[in-house]
Amino acid sequence: MAPVLPLVLPLQPRIRLAQGLWLLSWLLAVVGGLTLLCSGHLLVQLWHLGTFLAPSCPVAALPQVALAASAVALGTGLVGSGASRASLDAAQYPPWRGVLGPLLVAGTAGGGGLLVLALGLALALPGTLDTGLEEGLGTALANYKDTEVPGRCQAKRLLDELQLRHHCCGRHGYKDWFGIQWVSNRYLDPNDQDVADRIQSNVEGLYLIDGVPFSCCNPHSPRPCLQSQLSDPHAHPLFDPRQPNLNLWAQGCHEVLLGHLQGLASTLGNMLAVTFLLQTLVLLGLRYLQTALEGLGGVIDGEGEAQGYLFPAGLKDMLKTAWLQGGVARRPAPEEAPPEEEPPKEGLPEA
Repeated sequence: MAPVLPLVLPLQPRIRLAQGLWLLSWLLAVVGGLTLLCSGHLLVQLWHLGTFLAPSCPVAALPQVALAASAVALGTGLVGSGASRASLDAAQYPPWRGVLGPLLVAGTAGGGGLLVLALGLALALPGTLDTGLEEGLGTALANYKDTEVPGRCQAKRLLDELQLRHHCCGRHGYKDWFGIQWVSNRYLDPNDQDVADRIQSNVEGLYLIDGVPFSCCNPHSPRPCLQSQLSDPHAHPLFDPRQPNLNLWAQGCHEVLLGHLQGLASTLGNMLAVTFLLQTLVLLGLRYLQTALEGLGGVIDGEGEAQGYLFPAGLKDMLKTAWLQGGVARRPAPEEAPPEEEPPKEGLPEA
């Protein structure tokens, strides 16, 4: 049975293969380490912004899987560099002969599978992230006023810090604050006629105003911040409600956070793609080097040509043999029939 993808490797190509693998392995280790850092950074960012993501949003799966995949890639690069360097010395290579087999299996099955899964999660992230931010920010805005409700006491502080840090206002814009009550009833005077009229005019009994929290104000604005009566063109002199970006943050937090997290995920996805490519090259090279050296007894400068391959027999023949062996193993052994008794010999009549 012919091996799968055989490659004849004379002496000089074997040496160049080992030297190239040493360089590629170190490059894989560096890229794997950088991917590990990118995964950790994205995971920390998602942890900080978890309040503004829906609880059912599985975005944290991407950096977690990427962490495992990059750790396997880092280990593959370090072990591969050691094995390829040791293969150049017949005295140092024997201890590595037992390491290459498990490394190839773990790197291919574990590392390759994790990298493919992480790349799939990176491609599916934008839609998942969009939905999670839409729901999470809506909940955060609705809980802004609940500073004394257990479990929501920090909602106001976290949302104010978010708007100040990321220069955004509301979910999709400053007018989102007009449709919710963001001032707690504790700070409303029920005897004030304006307050009573606003509450009575609302079907749900909410106190709605055309104003925004202080964290929506742009400190770069040349005029003092305008937070209330933003819909009234005559309430503030020299203020045009059609151009609120001169006084307030122009973008909504949904757009800002989506762009920020997608940028981090895009960088991580590119790093995963490069890691996958390098790991594939390293594993293929190590397999060819391993099989070529096994044919020479582990001596890279042995005389004659060596043949490297991926599998020792044709894939079709391997599967057929495995299937037949499994079928024979599963087939019950036939019951042994008792030996048939020979019929009694009739006596011959005497002459």
